[in-house]
Amino acid sequence: MKAASREAQTTVADQLDQLIQHSDNAVAVAAQVGTELFLIVDQLDAERSLRVAVADPSLEASQREGIIGDVFGAKVAEPTKHIITTAAAQEWSTPREFRTGLVNLGRHALMRGAQEQGQLEQVEDELYQLSVLLESEKELTQHLSDRTATAAQKRGLLASVIYGKVSMFTEALALQVIGRPEHNPVDDLAALAEQVAELRGKAVARVVAAEELSPSQREALAQKLENIYGREMAIHAEVDPSLLGGMIVRVGDEEIDGSTRGKLTRLRTDLAASTTFN
Repeated sequence: MKAASREAQTTVADQLDQLIQHSDNAVAVAAQVGTELFLIVDQLDAERSLRVAVADPSLEASQREGIIGDVFGAKVAEPTKHIITTAAAQEWSTPREFRTGLVNLGRHALMRGAQEQGQLEQVEDELYQLSVLLESEKELTQHLSDRTATAAQKRGLLASVIYGKVSMFTEALALQVIGRPEHNPVDDLAALAEQVAELRGKAVARVVAAEELSPSQREALAQKLENIYGREMAIHAEVDPSLLGGMIVRVGDEEIDGSTRGKLTRLRTDLAASTTFN
């Protein structure tokens, strides 16, 4: 996203935060705005001329607001109308980035709803664990990645798997990201979990351990990583018995391999190099 669009998105996100914070029922408003923004995106996806018009830089801001109000004003609640007219008034680099901005704002609204309900950390963990599940369920992931399937079909399939097993906000976020893929289901869900962590003011450490980490181990690891990187850390952990022991920790592009399997591999490499040298 280019600078103008980033600035526009930040401006609207600030308005969205204020709207939610000053609502009598913040959770309900956040959920409604998020849901309705995604419905708006669906219509923009279906109508290219509309998508171009509402972000046309040659039009005055008031003209773009008028278009968006005429099309959606009677279809959405007042809080959502306020957000989309504010978005239409901004200068976006391209219509595609306007559409992307609405998707991001819809996700932001749902995350804020989870935060207001005290479930943000739970949503983060559920999204990451769902990405781990899909990584192991190859057939399910293949169906969710099928380019011949519609967004509705993919969402229906995932809903049948997670319904009643995760929070309302996790389900809503997961279904939306599956219906609007950027890469693949596993990476898209993991990236969404990272966005939730960022909203909580934390960086993410992806941990693959030979055994499940206890709460005390997770806390100790988070503290060590915070001391190293100077930021609060959210631990996204999964289990891989093939490591034999220990763990692999990834923070950004950096990897720390403290697994038994990794140590054995390095030992074999060192021995082979020593033998070749001799």
